[in-house]
Amino acid sequence: MTTDTSQDGSLTAEDAVEATSPSCVMSFNASDPSGATGLGGDVATIAAMGAHALPVVTSIVMRDTAEVFDQHPIDADVIVEQARSILEDITVTGFKVGFLGSAENVSAVAEILSDYSEVPLVSYLPNLSWMEEDDQQSYLDAFRELILPATEVLTGNHKTLTDFLLPDWDSERPASPRELAVAAAEHGTRFVLVTGVILPAKAGQFIDNVLASAQGALTGEKFELFEVSFVGAGDTLSAALASLLSVGSELQAAVGEALQFLDQSLDAGFRPGMGQVIPDRFFWALPPEEAEDGLVADADEPALPPGGSRRVH
Repeated sequence: MTTDTSQDGSLTAEDAVEATSPSCVMSFNASDPSGATGLGGDVATIAAMGAHALPVVTSIVMRDTAEVFDQHPIDADVIVEQARSILEDITVTGFKVGFLGSAENVSAVAEILSDYSEVPLVSYLPNLSWMEEDDQQSYLDAFRELILPATEVLTGNHKTLTDFLLPDWDSERPASPRELAVAAAEHGTRFVLVTGVILPAKAGQFIDNVLASAQGALTGEKFELFEVSFVGAGDTLSAALASLLSVGSELQAAVGEALQFLDQSLDAGFRPGMGQVIPDRFFWALPPEEAEDGLVADADEPALPPGGSRRVH
C-alpha cells in the first residue's frame, strides 16, 4: 500500500481507509464475566453504535447476572501501560470512564486523561454499595476530586448521584437534576445525565431521564416502567453517548439518540441466567418478527444499525 498522494489529487488507498475508519472510543472499565456491565457491555455498545472500542481493564469483577461478589483491581501501572501503548498508536476521539477499581486506579486514569483534555469524556458512576465502606469512600472521594474535573457528562442513577453529589441531602423531596448539576459543576463537570427519576403517580407508570446543567434541565426522555429489573443499563447509556460525542455530535441530540438506543436495548433485553435482564445492544440486527398477517420483512434487506444512517462513522 502506497502512502503517496495520487498526481490527479484523488485519494490514495491509505487515505480511503482513513476516511472510512470508525471513530475510536477508549473505555476504562472493569472486566465483567457476565457481559452485562463493564467492558463487555461497553464493547458491544460502542460496536453497535458503529465506533471502535479500545477497552482498558481496570478491575476484574466477580459477579453473575444477579449480584457482585468481589473484585480484583488491576495494578495502576498496568492500567497506565495498557492505555499509553494504544494512545501512542491510535487517535482517540472519545473517552468513557466506568468502574476503576480503587482510588489508586482513579488517580492513574485521571493522569492519563489530563493529557487529552480536548477529547470528550463521559463518566458513569455505578452503584457501589457492594464495596467495603472504607474502600467505597476512598474511591468516591478520589473520583470526585480527580475524575469530575475532566468530565463533560456525568451519568448515573438518580439515587446514586444524589448520594454521591449531595450526601447531606435531607429534604423530603428528591433532589432535582438541576441541583445535582449544580453540585457536579462545583467539581468541574459541565453536565449530568440523571436516569431513573421517579415521576409523580399522576404522571403514570414512567420514569424520567434528564440532561441538566447548573442553569437547568436541557433535554430528556421518559421511559415506561418495565416489570423486570436490568443490569447494564448505565454502562450502555454512557458508552452510547461517548460514541456519539466522539464524532462531534451536538450534546442534546446525542443524549436523545443515546436514550432511544438504551430504551430499545432494554425493550429487546434477554435473561441469559437466573438473575437480571441484560440489554440487547444488537436489537437492530435481530431477525424480523412475523407480522400479524403472517408476513415478514424482506429477508434480502440488510440489517441496519440504530437509526440506519445515524451510524456514527
